[in-house]
Amino acid sequence: MPPALQPAFRALADPTRREILVMLGRSDMTIGEVSARFQMTRAAVKKHLTVLEEGDLISVRSAGRERINSLNPNALRPVTTWLSYFDQFWDDKLANLKETIEGDPT
Repeated sequence: MPPALQPAFRALADPTRREILVMLGRSDMTIGEVSARFQMTRAAVKKHLTVLEEGDLISVRSAGRERINSLNPNALRPVTTWLSYFDQFWDDKLANLKETIEGDPT
């Protein structure tokens, strides 16, 4: 795995962060809006957002006094590309199994 992908995979390793990504896929949100959907402190949510930003999975922009968090879907593309290797691995294994089963005369 390219070292540049490590922060993205670190961010994706946590279920809360994955849930935040799904939420941000629906709409941009402030820290307060994200915090309102979790039973954890605002500081804890901020840490999750920081990890997501370090992984380049979200971007943050200022709008007045607010910081707006947005999903960065393009950052998921290298992750998907890396994982696609394993899709091909399993596709090949299953195709070989199918061929073996269908070729078995019993």
